[in-house]
Amino acid sequence: MKWFIALAVIVALVLLARWQRNGVKSSYVNGLAPYSQLPNREFIFEQDCYIFKLKDRATDWPLVGTHAVVAELPVEVSDKNAGADLPGIHVLGTVRIGALFRLVSVRHDESWQGSSITFEILFLDEAARKYPRLDAFYLIDHSPEKEGAAPKFLESFVVPRDRK
Repeated sequence: MKWFIALAVIVALVLLARWQRNGVKSSYVNGLAPYSQLPNREFIFEQDCYIFKLKDRATDWPLVGTHAVVAELPVEVSDKNAGADLPGIHVLGTVRIGALFRLVSVRHDESWQGSSITFEILFLDEAARKYPRLDAFYLIDHSPEKEGAAPKFLESFVVPRDRK
């Protein structure tokens, strides 16, 4: 009986450690000083991109990016790849140049691997989209985060609407 209790404790500890290792704590930081000016700004896609999910990491929303920032994605963005099941990635669809969206939330994710900031975006024509809300993690320049500043969109992918 004692060995059964000891085994149960060990199993519980292993499961707890695994849960902690794979868990991500998310919090919305829209109201904090470096990020408060970001929500509700509108932007335009400057490049065609893929909408996709990673197989090894669950995300709240589908991600958006290209081969330039996610090597597993096909080099040429094409609608024919929608639904493709690639190594490590499932392609859901595409976003075309000129698509308009609004940055709706700034999210801070923490895990055992570290922490990161990501932007949740929403297409202005959301009713016409199968995936209207996306996670723009791969379209962001994260280098300002090291100094405690807000990250920004990579201008080769996205520009503010008011600059067009």
